[in-house]
Amino acid sequence: MVPLYECVRDETYVPHGEKGVPMTEKFKKHQMWFSLFILLLFQLGSGLAFAQEKAAPAASSAVSGQTADQTYTDGYVGSEACKTCHDEAYAGFEKTPHWNTVNDTRGGQSKQGCEGCHGPGGAHVDGGGDKTLIFDFKGSKPKEINARCLTCHASGTSHLNSANSFHRQNDVSCTDCHSAHHAGGREKLLIKAQPDLCYTCHQQQKSQFNMPFRHRVNEGFMTCTDCHNQHGTGGFWQSSNGLTRQVKTSASGDFVCFKCHTEKQGPFVFEHTVVKTEGCAACHIPHGGANAHMLKYSNVSLLCLSCHTSAAFGHAPLMDPAMATNQNACPLCHTQVHGPNFNNDLL
Repeated sequence: MVPLYECVRDETYVPHGEKGVPMTEKFKKHQMWFSLFILLLFQLGSGLAFAQEKAAPAASSAVSGQTADQTYTDGYVGSEACKTCHDEAYAGFEKTPHWNTVNDTRGGQSKQGCEGCHGPGGAHVDGGGDKTLIFDFKGSKPKEINARCLTCHASGTSHLNSANSFHRQNDVSCTDCHSAHHAGGREKLLIKAQPDLCYTCHQQQKSQFNMPFRHRVNEGFMTCTDCHNQHGTGGFWQSSNGLTRQVKTSASGDFVCFKCHTEKQGPFVFEHTVVKTEGCAACHIPHGGANAHMLKYSNVSLLCLSCHTSAAFGHAPLMDPAMATNQNACPLCHTQVHGPNFNNDLL
């Protein structure tokens, strides 16, 4: 058997079947190419390490779900920077619909995450958490808070008439009812569920809903916002007692009561004028009262006499006050009090 290589005295490698080549010349040639290959690998490795090191700050500031190469400008630092100090608030924020803005880049940095509400956080971070360098809802005026929220929510169907909101006109801010971090339930980020939230201010209505005859709000069959638009309405309804209420209207423009009490809506051939001019609250207490049908008076005839008198300023058909001695004298004959189709006297 012939060996693959034979070593000879003159220090040459002699492959079998080939002529000898001096070892020093060929070895040096291979050594040069091998050194160049190792140098090239070293340079490539150094370049990759440098690129990863440069990308590390951007990756650390990216929120889960965001791309690692997203960069922040104009004083924005990203929601992950906020989480470093405000981890408790961020944990609540993650459970709300507002958190979806973190991954939504369509509106730009000013509409994303924490800074979508609080503004750019760069100066706040550089200042060691100085609250004066960022928008702080707790220390801001209601007008400023509402303007900040309406930046996004003004186009919502329930906020289109926010300029007419009596809550706004009485310095009630969005954060008095809503909490972006610590909502009391899943409904609209409210700090409390209805009606307890509304009862915080509206104590008179709370007592009315405890009356013997009432709308069943406390029982959970209705909510306050079934009848009222707390953010404002296109017009206003001033009831007989002079109070203005943010009452919703139906699609046809009638009073909100007709959403449920459709049989009272009409149209009738002979309308009871007070229903069209003052609304249901001319005779009824909307939230609840001590009288049947939530009427203002226990004596129905006295209720009718509040309009149908012989006073000089009265324009309604007259009624004999002596009839008031019979508690239910009027509806004995005038049965169609909401509007008849066959007789102008509500018969």
